[in-house]
Amino acid sequence: MVTLYDVARRAGVSIATVSRVLHGQDPVRDSTRARVRAAIDELGYVPDGAAQSLARNRKEVIGLVCVEHTGLKPDQYDVESMSLLFYDEVMRGVEARIRERSWSLLITFLREDETKGTTLAQDEPVKTRMLKLSGKVDGLLIGEGVVAPSVIALLARRLPVVVVAGETAMRGADVVSADNWSGAHALVTHLIDEHGRRRLFHVDGPASAPDAMARRLAMESVIEARPGTVLTGSFTGRFTVHSGGEAAEWLLADAEAAVGTPAATALTDMLPDAIICANDQMAIGVLRTLTAHGIRVPQDIAVVGFDDIFPASLCDPPLTTVHQAMRYIGERACDRLIERIGDPSLRPRVEVLPTELVLRSSCGCPPGTVARRQVTPVPRRQATPSKANSKRHVSPGSSSLSPGSALSATQPALPPLTAATPALSPGSSSLSPGSPPLAPGSSLSPGNPPLAPGSSLSPGSSPLYPTNSPLSPTQPTLPTSER
Repeated sequence: MVTLYDVARRAGVSIATVSRVLHGQDPVRDSTRARVRAAIDELGYVPDGAAQSLARNRKEVIGLVCVEHTGLKPDQYDVESMSLLFYDEVMRGVEARIRERSWSLLITFLREDETKGTTLAQDEPVKTRMLKLSGKVDGLLIGEGVVAPSVIALLARRLPVVVVAGETAMRGADVVSADNWSGAHALVTHLIDEHGRRRLFHVDGPASAPDAMARRLAMESVIEARPGTVLTGSFTGRFTVHSGGEAAEWLLADAEAAVGTPAATALTDMLPDAIICANDQMAIGVLRTLTAHGIRVPQDIAVVGFDDIFPASLCDPPLTTVHQAMRYIGERACDRLIERIGDPSLRPRVEVLPTELVLRSSCGCPPGTVARRQVTPVPRRQATPSKANSKRHVSPGSSSLSPGSALSATQPALPPLTAATPALSPGSSSLSPGSPPLAPGSSLSPGNPPLAPGSSLSPGSSPLYPTNSPLSPTQPTLPTSER
């Protein structure tokens, strides 16, 4: 094996000179540099990457921690959830950035049922695994609520950490997320104001997902502000096609049980006007199940999602949704992590990226509709428990309500899912639930008030968001075709 010493002997220079040529450090005469390069080529010398990283105190590896949403059984997997994950696009964005530096990406998945801890003792297995991982990378990208805030705080004291799609009120670590509140607000407003859908049903995401929480609270805020609009019920899904199908089956079974009563002479009399799903995969599951039961979308009931994954455009009818730039989220999160690796003294920052309303025909728009509307940031406020209350709420495996049970006035009500549900994760002491969100392009540091859109962290610094963002306000509407 050819070594650094062999190159030095062949070139007639010291090993220090060879090292300076390889690393581009300190000036070396052109003639000497050419001689060293010639010796390297003749001998076929390949620098030891591990040794070079050790010399720079860098591993040139970053880690990505993703959440795997599980099924009802510990060993149950949903094929669609593993092939169309949000993280697939995020990873592509991260890879695009580290490829430019010839760095590597170390990926690990934590199962959702591994991250249910509410105390430090319960979080111990995840904490131990994360601490081991932290010793193998220069920094960590951690996904949407998969790791407890206490563990993130511990990790952030050891190495650079950026939370992807996390709670924007988080402190102690950088956060990059889409503007879930404004996107969901625009979607529900469109359903009510432009299509007159006033009896809504919600298919929620996992309780551990901050983005699902923001979308739900935005929906409840819109409902509360529109008298005569009600949330007829909700179902807690797992961001998978399968759980969307479960939600639709439960809803249909409950409606069928009520047919024949004075309140309903047909199945459609008991169905809501629209089903709002926390992501596209669950919306696809809902759409498939309704179609299989002969329910027409959108004539009998509208269905909408969130994310704008590619299969949403292939549904029949194509799915109305909200586009979040998942790959760009990965790029921006990676950029911020590399910045923090280079300068660990940087103050934590929250970056909120804009969304688009993607109109197709599942919401009631005319067949063939393909239009994109830039979503205007909407101030976030805490709603009061009133019209946003849900009549029914069920989680997978819940024994409180069984499918097929009739909706009656005498049935004991479950605790309602109200719009006053706190938006902060347990133990968070940062922003109050009623605090306004960060608008896209703004930042937040501990102890600082929110900055206006486009403002920077310190005087003279550049805006947080590049003008070449894929969702810039000047992006044209696509009237007839997809991207």
